[in-house]
Amino acid sequence: MNASVGNQKLLLIFSQTFAPDPASVGQHMTDVAVAMAKRGYRVRVYASARGYEDASRCYPRRENMRGADVRRLAWCSFGKRNLFIRMVGTASFLIQCFWIGLFTPGVGGFFFSTSPPMIGFAAAWLHKLRGVPIAYWAMDLNPDQLIAMGKIQEKSFRARLLERVNRLILRNSAMIFTLDRFMAERLKARGDFAGKLTVDPPWPHEEVLAAPEPKNNPFRVEHGLQDKFVFMYSGNHSPANPLRTILEAAAHFRNDPDVRFVFVGGGLGKKEVDETIRRHNLTNVLTLPYQPLEKLGASLSAADVHIVSLGDPMVGIIHPCKIYGAMAVGRAILFLGPSPSHISDLLDRYPIGWHIAHGDIAGATTILFQIRRTPPTQLAAMGALAREALRKNISQDILCGRFCDKLEQALNFKPVRSYDGPAVGKV
Repeated sequence: MNASVGNQKLLLIFSQTFAPDPASVGQHMTDVAVAMAKRGYRVRVYASARGYEDASRCYPRRENMRGADVRRLAWCSFGKRNLFIRMVGTASFLIQCFWIGLFTPGVGGFFFSTSPPMIGFAAAWLHKLRGVPIAYWAMDLNPDQLIAMGKIQEKSFRARLLERVNRLILRNSAMIFTLDRFMAERLKARGDFAGKLTVDPPWPHEEVLAAPEPKNNPFRVEHGLQDKFVFMYSGNHSPANPLRTILEAAAHFRNDPDVRFVFVGGGLGKKEVDETIRRHNLTNVLTLPYQPLEKLGASLSAADVHIVSLGDPMVGIIHPCKIYGAMAVGRAILFLGPSPSHISDLLDRYPIGWHIAHGDIAGATTILFQIRRTPPTQLAAMGALAREALRKNISQDILCGRFCDKLEQALNFKPVRSYDGPAVGKV
């Protein structure tokens, strides 16, 4: 620990999900907490004591995670069985964090994301009451997402209330981190945030993504995937990332013993995967839960091609970061979704995959057959290009380092150890 840590202000982080929970938001918040602690800052994190997806998983109530003081709160997560249960857990976490933030001495800044979605409301009032700067990492946008998914109406009371809360958070944040240019444009339309709105894509967790040799891959051995051509979707199964087109196309490969479609993760969209398997009696489709972080490298590298999906109305609202994990293990990408989007931007810049539109089952089937016939050397070259592009431009070291530099600036923290790399301007 840096000798000057005792003189540093306290960075208080609120994140309902946090490592070792496998949810992506929590993993990225963990990276920032650890990186800021490594720079010599006093970092304290408040998270849920139970798993976000699986509430039966219990985590230590308190631990030191590579320099970050992690404290986990009870009654903050009851799983995702229904909306009411999620709302109760969210409300409990929000209230506890507000009181903690109000009375914790020596706080120099608050940092939060969208887990839970309304935590920024508590942070904004802590800023007003204590005069302490806050920084907001917009991982997704609401009420935009709820409106796009048809869960609420744009002019409804709930939508207008969420929008007012959203603008309160944006106005009071010293820095607003967005994930892509499309998300930034949506936020810029809400007000003048010049000088504090920045685009910072999430990074892959390369340190846990070492790719074993295919023939020795324990994930392939465990699930009977040796000598199979594997199309994989790994991550949150959400209606915001629809998979119906690829699921229907997979039925055309039911008689091909050498092809497997593997769906790893959790979420509401899992029901659609299971229903399609039953309806078509598919023996070539495998569905699995989220994999522990220590198994993620073997899991992701078990694929020959990774599937990434983004719903047509979700551009600038959510940012599927699973593409970065696929690139990190050197795999080609099959993108199911709209153009332009942050994923099509990457595919336009680097020839590392294919693009199909939602609803085009015939086109998807044709491209799947085309990919199946692609020489292994060409697939390997595409994967190598993906890995090299990530290493040079969007690696964890580069992006997390720049992110923490900006966080220091936003919260007026005195730099202890600065990242020396290419600068990225605000938008």
